[in-house]
This record gives sequence, structure tokens and C-alpha cells, in this order.
Amino acid sequence: MSEQFELMMTGGHPNSLGRTVEVVAAVLADRGQLDQLLACYSSDDEVVRLRVSSAMKRVTAARPDWTIEVMDQLQSEVAAIDQASTQWTLALLFDLTRELQSPAQRVRSVEIMQRNLAHHDDWIVLNNSMQVLHDWSLAEPPLALWLTPHLERLAGDRRPSVAKRAAKLLAKQCH
Repeated sequence: MSEQFELMMTGGHPNSLGRTVEVVAAVLADRGQLDQLLACYSSDDEVVRLRVSSAMKRVTAARPDWTIEVMDQLQSEVAAIDQASTQWTLALLFDLTRELQSPAQRVRSVEIMQRNLAHHDDWIVLNNSMQVLHDWSLAEPPLALWLTPHLERLAGDRRPSVAKRAAKLLAKQCH
């Protein structure tokens, strides 16, 4: 079925969903197909990987308990994929499953987002990572201490969306 899913998510304009919604419906109708969806992350086609990320966001929003079952794979194999859409989606998946994660998974989620915030240059990766890290840091003072210098750095970013979000989050941290 992963070949079928990959075929369904191939082609068309890269910014379109293609048949992603159909794939999501198939997975939500049969939990057994989630592994087949995840297998598409190994596609050589970056558009397919982008659409897998889109599908995973939708599946996770509907069934975070299913995503938590594959969290270790997301935090290892998927986190190793050097593609912006994969990295910014991980931040969203981590946030959607926050309350279900084990302490070890939570630590790994924070490490992945910290790495992305410190070393990635994609504006969506930066925006999603800083937002989720900020939200999580409200209950974790050590995380807030780590985040502050990164927000200060990003408040001067050349891209308005990154700079504005960093400044906004920094202002919230100071209150």
C-alpha cells in the first residue's frame, strides 16, 4: 500500500495537496495503514515527503494516540530527513502529542526543536520551532532560559515573519 500512497502523493504542483486528503481518509479508516504512510517518508521525491508531512499533521490532529505509537520513528528516522517541511511538521506533531509523550520522548522532542532553532535557516522551521518551544517553556523555566538568547537573535532576522514572531514571544517571556 505504501507504493499506492506514494503514487497518490506524486505529481502535480508542489504546493498543492494532490491526493493527500484521500490518503488521510484511508489511514483514518484503517490504523494499519499508518505504517504505510510513514514508509513514504523514504521516498526520493521531496514533494511526496512534503505531502506525507501534510498527511501526518491531519492524522495526528484526528488521532494523536496513533502518532504517539510511532513517535520513536518520527524522532529518529524522520527527524534525520534534511527537508524543511519535515522539520517544521515535526514541531507541530510534537505539540499535538505533547500530553501523550513519555518523559524520554518529550526530552527528544525538545532536543530536535532546539537543534532546528539553533541551526536551521528555513523561516517556517524557525517560526514553528520557536512557537512550540516558547509554549512548552511556560511550564519549564530552564527551557525558557535556553530559548531567550535564540529569540533575541531571531528578533533581528532579515525575514519579517521570523523577526516579528521572535520579538512577540520574547515580549511574552519578559512578562
